[in-house]
Amino acid sequence: MNADTIIQATNVAKWYGTFQVLKDINLTVRKGERIVICGPSGSGKSTLIRCFNRLEAHQEGDIVVTGVTLHDKMKDVAAVRRNVGMVFQHFNLFPHMTVLMNCMVGPMWIKGVKSAEARKTALQFLERVRIPDQANKFPVQLSGGQQQRVAIARSLCMQPAVMLFDEPTSALDPEMVSEVLETMTSLARDGMTMVCVTHEMGFARAVADRVIFMNSGQIVEEGKPHDFFTNPQHERTKTFLSQILKH
Repeated sequence: MNADTIIQATNVAKWYGTFQVLKDINLTVRKGERIVICGPSGSGKSTLIRCFNRLEAHQEGDIVVTGVTLHDKMKDVAAVRRNVGMVFQHFNLFPHMTVLMNCMVGPMWIKGVKSAEARKTALQFLERVRIPDQANKFPVQLSGGQQQRVAIARSLCMQPAVMLFDEPTSALDPEMVSEVLETMTSLARDGMTMVCVTHEMGFARAVADRVIFMNSGQIVEEGKPHDFFTNPQHERTKTFLSQILKH
């Protein structure tokens, strides 16, 4: 595996019972790349990126993340999760903790960082996502867009090698989407390695190095944004784009 490879998936397959949700997935993510994965509901997009930090277990093939092969050995899973940030659709913040403590707790518990250092880092990344003034509030006191930015800051506090985004704007009111996308765009410009499942095609055009289209558990097409949007090769991709770009 190349030294700058962050994620390498080779012939990955996964089933839920008798239903095969991922079929022969091959994907390489290199340091500094921004990958957008799109496709219809049920195509396996979210399942795939959840396999990258072992929130979901694959049954066949190999997934290597930051040089560690993912399988059921918890030591290796923990090692990968220390290097992989994850931002979910529904924020997953601790409701009983302040914004600041939500950002401090991971480095303190998982990496053994001292409280003062964790606080300094948390404030730095809350500033980075433009909500330092919300540090002492609880999640319930924030808008959805603010909560998602806290979730991004919380992941950044672990100083990950790669950030995974699982439809990070899908649970937001329309007026809150842009503030989260602006934060993600800013991270991309700073060189963060990102794999993002999203239907935000404007974001994909502006930020992605590669756009990957999945359908029925398979990677059907991938390419640079200009080629993907202006000259899709697969009929299923053309149909998907014609539908999603209407909205």
